[in-house]
Amino acid sequence: VAHFHRRTGRQVLHPMGYDAFGLPAENHAIKTGQHPRESTDAAIASFQRQFRRWGISIDWTREFGTHEPSYYRWTQWIFLQLFKAGLAYRKEAAVNWCPQDATVLANEQVVDGHCERCGAEVEARQLEQWFFRTTDYADRLLAGLDEIAWPEHVKTMQRNWIGRSEGAEVTFRCEELAIDYPVFTTRPDTLFGATFFVMAPEHPDALKLAEGTGQEDAVRDYINHVATESHEERGDADKTKTGVFTGRHVVNPVNGEQLPVYVADYVLLEYGTGAIMAVPAHDERDFAFAEAFDLPIRQVIAPTRGGEDGDTLPYSGDGTLTNSHPDFDGLPNRDALEQIVDWLDREGKGHRSVNYRLRDWLVSRQRYWGCPIPIVRCEQCGLVPVPEEDLPVVLPDIEDYQPKGKSPLAAAEDWVATSCPTCGGDARRETDTMDTFVDSSWYFLRYADAQNDDQAFDPEIAGAWMPVDQYIGGVEHAILHLLYARFFCKALSDLGHLDVQEPFAALFTQGMITKDGAKMSKSKGNVVSPAAIVASHGADTARAYILFIGPPDQDADW
Repeated sequence: VAHFHRRTGRQVLHPMGYDAFGLPAENHAIKTGQHPRESTDAAIASFQRQFRRWGISIDWTREFGTHEPSYYRWTQWIFLQLFKAGLAYRKEAAVNWCPQDATVLANEQVVDGHCERCGAEVEARQLEQWFFRTTDYADRLLAGLDEIAWPEHVKTMQRNWIGRSEGAEVTFRCEELAIDYPVFTTRPDTLFGATFFVMAPEHPDALKLAEGTGQEDAVRDYINHVATESHEERGDADKTKTGVFTGRHVVNPVNGEQLPVYVADYVLLEYGTGAIMAVPAHDERDFAFAEAFDLPIRQVIAPTRGGEDGDTLPYSGDGTLTNSHPDFDGLPNRDALEQIVDWLDREGKGHRSVNYRLRDWLVSRQRYWGCPIPIVRCEQCGLVPVPEEDLPVVLPDIEDYQPKGKSPLAAAEDWVATSCPTCGGDARRETDTMDTFVDSSWYFLRYADAQNDDQAFDPEIAGAWMPVDQYIGGVEHAILHLLYARFFCKALSDLGHLDVQEPFAALFTQGMITKDGAKMSKSKGNVVSPAAIVASHGADTARAYILFIGPPDQDADW
C-alpha cells in the first residue's frame, strides 16, 4: 500500500512503533525473572532486525515504544488534560476482577464472562477506580461511523456495543426508606403490567434494602453466590431463574401498587440503572421468574387479531392496551406508549430518556508494567494532579512484580511517598497504572511529530497528516482500540489540541494466517519466522509469496 501511493506521487508516512506496556510482558517477567524492560527491549531489537532484513519501507526516524519515558510523558499529559476537563475521574464501582491476573478489566476486556487475556472467569468486586467518560461521547461516536470508510461489520459491532435505545425513565419509590429508584424501559406501554421489581445483585442498594427486614442474611448469601457466576451463565435464557426477596416494596407510579423487590442474577448492573420493573406477561425472563416464585402475571397488551401469538404468555408483540388506565385502554400500544410517556412527564413520575449499553472506560490497573497515573493523594487537598512541568512520573524499577490484589508499586515506598504540589504537605502517589489501551489510543498522533520534546504533537503537523488514510488491523479491536482511539480524537479536539474528529478514514481488517490449522503462537511452537525464510529464499520471494497467498481479507493456512 505504501509503495503504491509513493509510485502515484503522494507523500507517504509509513511508521513503526511498539505497544510495549501490559500484562504479557509483565507475566513473562514473573515467569522468567527477567525485568519486563529488558525482555521488551530484546523483543523490539528482534523486530527491528527482521523488518530491516525484510526490506519493509518504514520511516525509522519516527520510531518509539510506549514504555519509553519520552512517550509516556505525553500519555500522562493527556490524562491530565482529561482530568482537568472532568473526563477522567475516580469513583467506587462494581468492577470486573480477573483473579488470575489480579487486576480489574474494562467491560470491553471481558468476553463471555472471561478475561480476554488469560481466559480466567471474571468476578465482580466493589473497588475505587479511575474512569474516562466515554459515555459523554456516545452519540458522537455513533454519528461519526457514518463518515468513515470502515467495513460494515465493524461499524455494526461498535453500534451494538454503544447500544443506544430510546424509552422512558420512570421513578419507583421505596416509601419505607424514602428512596427513589429510577428504571429505564423501552416499553412504558407495559408499565401497568408490572407486578414485581428486580435489582441486580451488584446494585449498591441491594443489601441496604434488606437491612432490618429479616432477609439480610439471605440477600448477602445470594449476592456472594452470584459473584461466582459468569456473565455468560447469568445471560443464559434457559437457566433456571433464581433470586431472593429483600423484604421491601416499591410503588408503581402509574397505579400506586406495592411491588415486592427481589434481587436476581438475570438483571445486570450494566443495563440501564441496574434495576427493572418486571412485566411477566410480556417478557420471557420476567415470566420465568414469576412462575418460579409464584408471582402475579397481568396481561396489558392484547393481540389485535385473536387466535395468534397472544393466546400464550408471555406475549411480546404489538396489540391493544388493556387492564391499564381508562385514558389508554383500547389504544394501539405504540400510540399509547407515546401518550403514557407524556402523561408521566406531566405527572412528574418519569420522562423520555435515552439509554446506552456503553459504560465509562475503566482505565486503572493493579499491575506494575504500565504508565503511572500522574496523580497524588493528599489528606488536605484530596486528588491533586502532578504539575505538567514535573512529567514524566517515571516508573521505578522494582524486583517483585507478583500481583497481590493491589499494585506492586505500592511496595516502592521511596517512590510512593512525595509532597503535595498544592500545599507542600505529605502525599502519596497513585500506585495503579493505566490500561495499556490508553497508550495505544493516541500513538498515531505522535507518529506525525515523533521528535517533539515540547508537545505531545504539534496540532498543525498532526492536522497535516491526520486522519490516517489507510489503517490495517484485526477485527478483534473493533470495540477496544478502535473505539478508544475515536474517543481520544474527539476529546482532544474538544480541548483544542486537534482539528480532526476521526483517527482512521479507512479501515481494512486482514485475515488470520494459521499454521497447520491453528493460530500461530510461541506456546504451540508453530510460529514461522520471516528471518529464516529471508535467509533461505530472499526477501523478495518471501514478500511475493505473502502477497499471493490469497485474498488479504480472508484467513489462510501457511
